[in-house]
Amino acid sequence: MADGGQRHRVVIVGGGFGGLLAALGLDKQPVDVTVIDRRNFHLFQPLLYQVATGGLSPANIAAPLRSVLRRQRNTHVLLGEVGGFDLAAKTVHLKDGTAVPFDSLVVATGSTHHYFGRHEWEELAPGLKTIEDATEIRRRVLSAFERAERTTDPAERARQLTFVVVGGGPTGVEMAGAIRELALHTMRYDFRAFDPAACKVIIVEGQNRVLGGFHESLSAKALRSLHDLGIEVKLDCHVTAITADSVTVKPDGGTAEPYRIEAATVVWGAGVKGSPLGKVLAAAAGVETDRGGRVPVNPDCSVGAHPNVFVVGDLAQFKGADGKPLPGLAPVAMQQGEYVAAAIVRRVKGESPGGAFHYRDKGAMATIGRAKAVAESAGFRFSGFPAWLAWLFIHILYLTRFENRVLVLFQWFWNYVTRNRAARLITGERSADARS
Repeated sequence: MADGGQRHRVVIVGGGFGGLLAALGLDKQPVDVTVIDRRNFHLFQPLLYQVATGGLSPANIAAPLRSVLRRQRNTHVLLGEVGGFDLAAKTVHLKDGTAVPFDSLVVATGSTHHYFGRHEWEELAPGLKTIEDATEIRRRVLSAFERAERTTDPAERARQLTFVVVGGGPTGVEMAGAIRELALHTMRYDFRAFDPAACKVIIVEGQNRVLGGFHESLSAKALRSLHDLGIEVKLDCHVTAITADSVTVKPDGGTAEPYRIEAATVVWGAGVKGSPLGKVLAAAAGVETDRGGRVPVNPDCSVGAHPNVFVVGDLAQFKGADGKPLPGLAPVAMQQGEYVAAAIVRRVKGESPGGAFHYRDKGAMATIGRAKAVAESAGFRFSGFPAWLAWLFIHILYLTRFENRVLVLFQWFWNYVTRNRAARLITGERSADARS
């Protein structure tokens, strides 16, 4: 019980994978849970790139938090934005002035785009973390094809039909493949002044291979799949400048000079950093974030000298058995959320604390396009159609609601049969498009 005879109060900040799994793990337990998020929905981020390329609608991959938790009688959902923490007084302060007391605090606010100090690139090269990001990228991609239809200048048409994806990790590879397939198949007969297949998709990656977190053999297979789609991949290269109509790329090493790529659309997938709330919490807890804005946590995911304050998911810097920080993946956040929920329950019941958190790596997978994917699990590595089917199954399984699973499964089946992407809507147009 909490002080004054009240039930133990658990406040969870963030309704992503880590926060939601922590909340679900506290169902029917002798605690009162408050989930705070500035959005009223849980978002399945791994499928955002399909929203960005018209394959899925936003509602297909999002679920209202109140709906997900409506049967959990001990849980209260608040729509609000956290502005600060008073860990001594055990209070979370919202920006509207509301104070929310807690006995245990779980912070799971995830990550945001990392432009490595080049903040001016954010407007020119949007990343992919929110629904707004996805619909903005969709607007830019589809608008580029529309502008290509209207222009009679070959150079301008080539610029409009050039798409640069910065970063060759899973997000970059999936995004590039989806754009290329959109042009090759979905919009094949949609335009009269040009052939959409003439579009150029370029990945710029700073390492010597794409999908650097995968085994080298799978990286090589992914590279071949990208080339088969007609995607250019520039390895060992870094972006040094981005403007409204071009990207400047510098090859690493040697004497090669930087060169300019004329492109109307740039998508950022080169890095992420902890959400800004991480620095606020770290300051309150007397610790320092790492260079990526992540909060260092103890083996039980608690922060500093505060055993009742936990950080999970992308915001946590948790070192695995190899001494390296765990990757910012949904399975990591989900397992940490479940672990913290169980740890809180044990403490409330007066049971002995469990051991340190151990991440169970179930593998990784990435899709390059239709029937093209790579996957590795428990030492097994496979690619092509079997990996693509596994990718489909896992992503359907991880969707929060049955309704979303049915909708996405049907949409994928229809897209596969017809090669159509029904959600190709240009929304959120601005009166003065900075990229026109």
